Amino acid sequence: MQSSEITVLFLGDVIGKPGRNAVKDFIKDVNVDFKIVNGENLAGGIGITPKVAEEILSCGIDAITTGNHVWKKKDIIPYLMEEPRVVRPLNYPPGTPGFGYAILKKEDKSLCVVNVEGRVFMGNPECPFRTMRDFIDTMEEEIPIIVDFHAEATSEKIALGWYLDGKVSALIGTHTHVQTADEKILPNGTGYITDAGMTGASDSVIGMDKEAVLKRFLTLLPQKYEVGNRHVEVQGVILAIDPSSRKCLKIERIRERVD
Repeated sequence: MQSSEITVLFLGDVIGKPGRNAVKDFIKDVNVDFKIVNGENLAGGIGITPKVAEEILSCGIDAITTGNHVWKKKDIIPYLMEEPRVVRPLNYPPGTPGFGYAILKKEDKSLCVVNVEGRVFMGNPECPFRTMRDFIDTMEEEIPIIVDFHAEATSEKIALGWYLDGKVSALIGTHTHVQTADEKILPNGTGYITDAGMTGASDSVIGMDKEAVLKRFLTLLPQKYEVGNRHVEVQGVILAIDPSSRKCLKIERIRERVD
């Protein structure tokens, strides 16, 4: 039986090459059991490719979650069918390529990482509430579960946090690229934050160069967006989990300039 705490680093949406470089630099000095990133924007600020996924996994990341941009680069589809450490949202229809969760194991420690996508202001995936309920009911291993809830609406994220309180070890929101200051442990032991933020340029508009974004707002004309590269920050959380009760013992928000 596992005895010591399980520690986890989770970094919010990693934006392009500046974000990838920040991840590689930052994790060198972080001593935790498992390291996870949301990587749906790893490739040029939108989407993920096999090449950048391998780049991040090879530097010491244990799992990559994604979200609604996972299909932007078509060459990711066969890769997702072969690489279980890169997960797409679980609540996609049956037959969708890839895996919706990953089981990570290191020595005597195990962790389940699940990715689900929201519906409010998003697309039309299956209900994330019922999907998670059914997933938990069918889980055979009694190990801690961390959920990356990739969603737009704060209300939907908060609601799923309450719904899963005591059923999962942590629910970490992603997608908005704006870190929230509401990290907490819910009454029944689930660690929670509405959004982990992003790992990318803070001198930007949610990771993209601000000049093109401003032109789009001012003129409504299409613009070519480039990834921002100034004032790069790492944002996310560090968790401590009791493996026997599967409750979150600590959730610490991190935001650190790396350039």
